[in-house]
Amino acid sequence: MTGHIVVGYTATKTGRDAVAFAARLAAATDAVLDVAIVLPSPSRSVITPPDAAYDRYLHEQAQRWIAGAIDRIPADVVGHAHVRTAESFAEGLVQLAGSIGADYVVVGAADGASRGRHRLGSTTTELLHSSDVPVVLVPRGARKVAAETGLSRVTVAIGTRPGADALIGATAELAERAGVPVRLLSLLPVDLPPSADTAAIRLAGSTEAEEVLEAAAAELPAGLAADVVVASGDSIEDAVSHLEWQGGEVLLVGSSRLAQPRRLFLGSTAAKMLHEVTVPVIVVPRTTRTEEARG
Repeated sequence: MTGHIVVGYTATKTGRDAVAFAARLAAATDAVLDVAIVLPSPSRSVITPPDAAYDRYLHEQAQRWIAGAIDRIPADVVGHAHVRTAESFAEGLVQLAGSIGADYVVVGAADGASRGRHRLGSTTTELLHSSDVPVVLVPRGARKVAAETGLSRVTVAIGTRPGADALIGATAELAERAGVPVRLLSLLPVDLPPSADTAAIRLAGSTEAEEVLEAAAAELPAGLAADVVVASGDSIEDAVSHLEWQGGEVLLVGSSRLAQPRRLFLGSTAAKMLHEVTVPVIVVPRTTRTEEARG
């Protein structure tokens, strides 16, 4: 069954970054790319009365912008254009994703991000609190990565607490569809006072991390190539900074345990990782549609 990938587009470098990576993801997974521009709902403002002529101008301009975005998509990717209105950009993307059964919603970094870095803006933050499908965060400059790079590996950050079923399932599905290997990652930060016996804590933590990774690896489908790695450091940021990333890699992280079922909530560990990660990050809801249907 052909999947769908919704990408939020604005006529900016951030918008082009998002479309560029979304096209690579669509090509790697044989999915349809749904490029969306979301305009403000005419009823959103109670101060300024609706102006039909201005609304018509906005729609015409959005059509021109989105046509330019579609023109940049590689010929082997099927692209659909959507111009919608909603109370917010994030709400429009979530509604579109729900109406077409999309697998992912893709957005670029907020203004002010350095090249190769992530930055969360208001739209992304809203998505990370409202989306019931995985949200893909694209770092600044992704448009400069060659389309031929594709996807080369899926890294998944595994925590020490239970409840990673949805995350492992999403990892396996993406890796199998793209035909790429998996890297199971556990972070072992030691963010403690200097007086603490960090050597003993590292040893105990490393053993626990390895056990968690082994359990996660056992949940992956047979035949799916997987490596395991424990990254250690004095903090989450320090541990992540020592990792090597391939040009076509993506990182999957799960929602915080505070998230509601089928909702995202970026936990503190994932938020800290974003400071150092230079590849696209996919945030997976705590439970999936499939799991709820089974339940």
